[in-house]
Amino acid sequence: MSISLTEKAATELRELMVSQDKATAALRVWVAGGGCSGLSYGMALDDGEPEADDQVYEQDGLKIFVDQLSLQYMTGAAVDYVDDVMGGGFKIDNPNAQSSCGCGNSFSTEGGGCGTGTEGGGCGSGCGCG
Repeated sequence: MSISLTEKAATELRELMVSQDKATAALRVWVAGGGCSGLSYGMALDDGEPEADDQVYEQDGLKIFVDQLSLQYMTGAAVDYVDDVMGGGFKIDNPNAQSSCGCGNSFSTEGGGCGTGTEGGGCGSGCGCG
């Protein structure tokens, strides 16, 4: 599977889907330009049908939608759920990320991204690519 869920992420995702009355929704995961390291992750519940260029993964009865453009940056990634002093939330462990910002919401790949993560004022500054 190119994108997977950890056991903890699957449990939390199911609970989130039930609490938002979206028990049949899929988790949509994508990559967009921006963030302090050049690229940033996005995730949302998607209760629609997959788009024409989506890759659809299914794990433990849960669906994950990823568009082809995002998939090139995320093959082999795992969605996890972490609880730490900053609070709880979903995060992506991406083996393709060469560097990432401290909070893990943005990253760059070899030959990709727009910098080292040090310019533009740090995590959350939205330095973007250009």
